[in-house]
Amino acid sequence: MPFALGQRWISDTESELGLGTVVQLEGRMVTLLFPATGENRIFSRNDAPLTRVIYNPGDKVKSHEGWTLEIQQLDEHDGLVCYHGTNAETGESVTLRETMLDHNIRFNKPQDRLFAGQLDRMDRFGVRYQAQRLRHHLATSELLGLQGPRVGLIPHQLWIASEVGQRHAPRVLLADEVGLGKTIEAGLIIHQQLMTGRAERVLILVPDTLRHQWLVEMLRRFNLRFAVFDEERCVEAYADHDNPFYSEQLVICSLDLLKQKRRLEQALDADWDLLVVDEAHHLEWAEDKPSRAYKIVDALAQVIPGVLLLTATPDQLGHESHFARLRLLDPNRFYDYQAFLKEEDDYRQVASAAEAIASGNKLPDDAIALLAELLAEKDIMPAVKLIQADNVDEEQQQQARDELLQQLLDRHGTGRVLFRNSRASVKGFPQRIFHAYPQQMPAQYQTAMRVALMMNRNLPTEAQARLVLTPEKLYQQFDEQSAAWWKFDPRVDWLIDFLKTHRSKKVLIITSQAATALSLEEALRTREGILTTVFHEGMSIIERDKAGAFFAQEEGGAQALICSEIGSEGRNFQFASQLVLFDLPLNPDLLEQRIGRLDRIGQQHDVHIHLPYIADCAQARLLDWYHQGLNAFEQTCPVGHILFKEFAQELLPLLSDADDEAMTQLLNHTRSRYKELKQAMEQGRDKLLELNSNGGDRAKALVWRLAEMDNDTQLIGSVIRLWDIIGIDQEDKGENTIILRPSEHMMFPSYPGLPEDGITVTFERNTALSRDDIALITQEHPLVQTGLDLITGSDTGTTCVALLKNKALPAGTLFLELIYIADASAPKSSQLFRYLPSTPIRVLLDKDGNDLATKVSYEQWDRQLSPVNRHIGSKLVNASQTLLHPLLAKGEQHAATTMNELLAQARQQMESQLHGELERLEALQTVNPNIRDEELDFLRQQMSELHGYLDNCQLRLDAIRLVLVSHV
Repeated sequence: MPFALGQRWISDTESELGLGTVVQLEGRMVTLLFPATGENRIFSRNDAPLTRVIYNPGDKVKSHEGWTLEIQQLDEHDGLVCYHGTNAETGESVTLRETMLDHNIRFNKPQDRLFAGQLDRMDRFGVRYQAQRLRHHLATSELLGLQGPRVGLIPHQLWIASEVGQRHAPRVLLADEVGLGKTIEAGLIIHQQLMTGRAERVLILVPDTLRHQWLVEMLRRFNLRFAVFDEERCVEAYADHDNPFYSEQLVICSLDLLKQKRRLEQALDADWDLLVVDEAHHLEWAEDKPSRAYKIVDALAQVIPGVLLLTATPDQLGHESHFARLRLLDPNRFYDYQAFLKEEDDYRQVASAAEAIASGNKLPDDAIALLAELLAEKDIMPAVKLIQADNVDEEQQQQARDELLQQLLDRHGTGRVLFRNSRASVKGFPQRIFHAYPQQMPAQYQTAMRVALMMNRNLPTEAQARLVLTPEKLYQQFDEQSAAWWKFDPRVDWLIDFLKTHRSKKVLIITSQAATALSLEEALRTREGILTTVFHEGMSIIERDKAGAFFAQEEGGAQALICSEIGSEGRNFQFASQLVLFDLPLNPDLLEQRIGRLDRIGQQHDVHIHLPYIADCAQARLLDWYHQGLNAFEQTCPVGHILFKEFAQELLPLLSDADDEAMTQLLNHTRSRYKELKQAMEQGRDKLLELNSNGGDRAKALVWRLAEMDNDTQLIGSVIRLWDIIGIDQEDKGENTIILRPSEHMMFPSYPGLPEDGITVTFERNTALSRDDIALITQEHPLVQTGLDLITGSDTGTTCVALLKNKALPAGTLFLELIYIADASAPKSSQLFRYLPSTPIRVLLDKDGNDLATKVSYEQWDRQLSPVNRHIGSKLVNASQTLLHPLLAKGEQHAATTMNELLAQARQQMESQLHGELERLEALQTVNPNIRDEELDFLRQQMSELHGYLDNCQLRLDAIRLVLVSHV
């Protein structure tokens, strides 16, 4: 290389050093000083990784004194370049020697990097373009926020999430029956609100016992890292902010924490976007005396725009406590209880008309007359004629039914603020089959129980009942050899025989105590060598994940997973169908949670529930009350908590002190009351509300589209290539899984979200659902988003030189491929990305400046190209400079034309959608007061702001590929 003192060069391997100056030439070595950083580097003259920096007429360069030169011409003397032109600030003619250039010059623009010889590999150019296209595809997806979570594609859950998650500041009550997935629905809505920028700060309020469950669900299913706040965490957070709630964006805490006046005031002042309240039926309310918990949520709901309330309590529409939940969502709308009851009566006609449409039969005359009355402002006859016709396409007929049904649903009283699905309306649940196995009480337990009852006479009745329900725990209190209980407990003998005769089955075993779970594992391992694993509250999240994964593993995995009570919270093991209850919880809801680990949508087999129990004691009597009184083993019992509250005073003493006559009487009363409540629930079912909540055919279409996205092999290939380019180590683990690990050769020093010890991932949803330790990779997953951000946020792939081997064209023929980005900067909350996200515009120019991009696809073009090394590529760029500058100007003109077309389309789409939605809601507001003024005002303001953002759309060059024809 011809070096001279004072010349300016840039390091190809350390461009961050800035512009270097040749300060010494000695033998075969050259020394450069990089004044911006004060670093010296010594290179061999023959193979130095350096690129000479020479600017061209038309370029603007900065002097070390800060003024800018617009270059008109340049000359070279003794190896040094002098630039002549005008001072951009003063307009006077000036000369600038290259030694006086600004030391901090960075070649960030693709054209600057190209002319400076900073060239990338051809595959990096391709990955960059694909990354920009993936970002654009995700931003424009109508399903943004729904594909990424690791959840099953359940129609009613996805429908509710889609319907609610796309609203501005949604305020709804999610009231699905137990087992239908309210937590998943809430998580999907939260995920969608965060991904679309509709929310940034989320507060989840839960009972203290559910904080861990929500933390795990949000992380494992939705990749959302919430922080759990208690008093200790609040004190620690003062180091970051005087209001501890500002130290995190996503927070889970219990209602008990906010019962402190100071903490409630801080929560009220924390500027949340979305409030989620689980177990909302615990918020007791009376018009003259609301509970403390209700008043806390009420205060928060008044200052937080979005509110989600979750409850499975089967209150009928019109019930006072149900009205109280709705009052939290919209106190202006639900202001008077009596007025609410009257209004609900008026909607019975709407429900009757909707059922007639949904039946699939022809409409009777009275139903048509009712529809004409209810939809007086619409011309319904064309739709009615299609429904009544005999020789009409079935799809057209269904479309007419859907149209009428949607118009009715929009007018339904609480259909916009309340979503409730029941097992009667959602299909796909397995049958429950209950097996009970009475065992004789060992003498050791008889003695321990007799002593315990004598010693604990003064304990509250409920505490005594809990003691006698776990005889092994009682025994451990009085015997030094406490670990020996499993050697004589007949339930353990039964369990061993059961597992030996069901070796091919996966068995979930649940017991109330962690110590009992550990002892059972020891018993099964030491007595029979049965391969099991345990799962209890003393384990870390990672340890629990590993235990769950070991249980889920088909070959070589554990036959049984033994859980403490925590195993009935938050984890689903529906790949198993055999459940052993080693004891019974003193709470019908907990029993339902235990069974619900297997009895869920997606379960492919009947669920067999096995209960070995000690006869003639508390376990047997509680079993009778659950089975004969509530039918809680073979059917879900949504009224269980109500009946337990009503009959606890009678039930609890009987568990400790047997009275056969009293027990028979209790069972009869319980059965009678259960039938009464169940009948009231069935009569209170709002069929129209269920139609609105399950989504029907629209929900099925949503599932189909998401399944298609899951099967996009092109996306899978793009993501794997992305990780290859970045340098992530990928090990095929089999069973549709890959282990990702950081490597020593990564392009970037770190990859946020990728653990040092690696992570197991899959692109297959069913595989991820069966294993808590495997991440589901979609285009929404943080590991994919991080990779796209790393590539597009750096210079990677912005410049490239390639050869086109084509003898049909003259050798040396030049093509210039340019990737521009049309970018209208706006806050994510504006929703501009729905109409014009950062959009890649591809321009492919021939030597005359004609754009061939529409005639030659990127994939077709890329397959014909061959890479060249950086040294040759740099020479080709230098030889082509006089042609490239005018082509760059033409390329920008072509891209600007395309951008203007995109802007026009974006404006049209935005106005069409938002004007249409505004007109629909304005019309609905006249017949359905659940449409809030805030929603209408938001749409009007949004349209105004979006016009302003679109006016400021900018075009920037993102990547350049120079292509030259070669015959070699």
